[in-house]
Amino acid sequence: MERRSGAETVRFGTDGWRGVIAREFTFENVGRVAAATARFLPSEDRKELSIYTDWGAEYRSAENGVVVGYDMRFLSREFAHHFARVLFDSGIPIVVSDKPVTTPSVSYAVVDRRAAAGIVITASHNPPIYNGIKYKAEYGGSAPEEVTDGVVGYLAEGNPVPRTPEGAMPEVDLRTPYLNRIRSLIDPERLKGSPVHVVVDSMYGSAQGYVAEILRENGVSHTEIRARRDPLFGGKKPEPLEENLGPLRAVIASIGKKTKGLLGVVTDGDGDRISAMDEKGGFIDAHRTFALIFRYLVEERGMRGAVVTSFNLTDMARDMCEDYGLPQIVVPIGFKHHCEQILKRGDVLIAAEESGSIAIRGHIPERDGVLCSLLLTEIAASSDKPMSSLVGSLFERYGPRFYRRRDIHVPERLEVVERLKEDPPERFGGRSVESVETLDGVKLRFARGWLLFRASGTEPILRLYCEMERENDVFELLGEAERFAREGN
Repeated sequence: MERRSGAETVRFGTDGWRGVIAREFTFENVGRVAAATARFLPSEDRKELSIYTDWGAEYRSAENGVVVGYDMRFLSREFAHHFARVLFDSGIPIVVSDKPVTTPSVSYAVVDRRAAAGIVITASHNPPIYNGIKYKAEYGGSAPEEVTDGVVGYLAEGNPVPRTPEGAMPEVDLRTPYLNRIRSLIDPERLKGSPVHVVVDSMYGSAQGYVAEILRENGVSHTEIRARRDPLFGGKKPEPLEENLGPLRAVIASIGKKTKGLLGVVTDGDGDRISAMDEKGGFIDAHRTFALIFRYLVEERGMRGAVVTSFNLTDMARDMCEDYGLPQIVVPIGFKHHCEQILKRGDVLIAAEESGSIAIRGHIPERDGVLCSLLLTEIAASSDKPMSSLVGSLFERYGPRFYRRRDIHVPERLEVVERLKEDPPERFGGRSVESVETLDGVKLRFARGWLLFRASGTEPILRLYCEMERENDVFELLGEAERFAREGN
C-alpha cells in the first residue's frame, strides 16, 4: 500500500519501506511515517488485527513504548533520532540504540523489553544510495501488511518538526542483551578446541564484531574482513550473493593451504541474512546453507518440528522433510509469512527463504545471520570432513541441485507475470511444463526442476529464480526467461 505526497512516495513492500536518500527517503518523510506510527499504535482498530485475534501475538499498548535501532548507512543514526523524537512528541516512550545494531538485535529487544514495536532504520541489502524503515511487531518479527497498511493509512501531509530537542532521546545498549541471548542458543562445547578457522565477512554491515566476539571467547581461530564502517559498502550491495564476495574468496584462497578446516560466513547489511563459502572458495548459497543447518538440527541436536519454506526455496527441503518425516509448509515470499506460521503453529523447527533468511526454534521468529553463522561453525567443528564434502553429501543423498537468481529491469514486470498467469505455456525453453504454481508469482515446473517469475515488492525489477539438476540447464532457462520478459512473447 502507498500514499503519495507530491512526487514523494512511502510504500511498504515485503519487509519495510526503502527509498533513495534525499529523494524519497528524507527527514520529512521519515517524520511523516513516525507521526503515522504514533497515531496507529494507540488506535482502537489496531486491537482487531489478525496478528492478535488469529496468530496469537500478544497485544501491547503504545504505553509499552518503541525500540529504535539503526544500521551503518549514511545518516542512519540521524534518521533514527528524528523518528524517535517525533514519536516521543506524541507521548510514546522511546529508547534508541547507542550504536549501530543488527535488525535481529532490535527484534530481540522488542521481546525482551516487552515493547509495542521496534523500528530499524536500514535498507538491508540494498545499494548504498538507499535507506529504509523496518517495522517489528510485538513478537519480534516482520510485520504483515495489515500492520504496515495501518501505519500508511495514518500518513498525513506536511512536515512534522520534532519539538523534543536533539540529544534528548535515551540511548541504550541493545547489542549486549542480544549477544547474551545468542550465547544461550549455541553449543560452546562443540566450538572449544576445534581446529576450524572461520573467515567472518560482515560486508561493512552492522553485524561486524558480533560473530567474532563469540568465536574469540570460545577459542575459535578466525579472521574478520570488511568489518569497519563504510557507507558505500566497498562499492558493492551488502547482499551475500556470490558476485559480491570476491574479497572473501580471495582471503580464503590466501590462507586455505595453511589451514585444515576452513569456513567463510557472510552476513548482509543489517545482519539478518546468511550465506557461506567452503574451503575451496565454493559458494554455499542460501539453499545449501538451509539444508546444512536443517540436517544438523535434526541429526546432531535431535530436534524435530515443522519446516516453513518460501515458494522460491530449494526442492531439497521437500525431500528432506519426507526423509525425516516432518511437515513442510510452503508460504509466499516475505518473512512475515514465516512469522505467521511460527506463531500459529508453535512447533516450527526452522523457517527459511531463498534470500538467506533463516529462523531457528527457541529464538525469536526472526531471521538471524549471526546465529546461523555460529551454527555453521558448529557444523564445521563437529565434522572431520571439509565443508565442500558436507555439501557434497547432501547431493549424494538427495540428488544434485543447482540454483541461480537473475534480477532484470523490465518496466512491464507486473504485466509479464500476469500474462503468464492468464496463459501459461505448455513448453518453455524446449522443456515440457508439467505444472504451474501461482502462490507468489508464476512457477513453471519441469521434470527435473523449476523456473519462477516474480515481480519484486520493494524494487522496480523482475526476479527470475531457477533450480535444476544440471547447472547448464539453469543458465539456459534463465536466458530464455529473460528473453521472454524483454521481448514480451
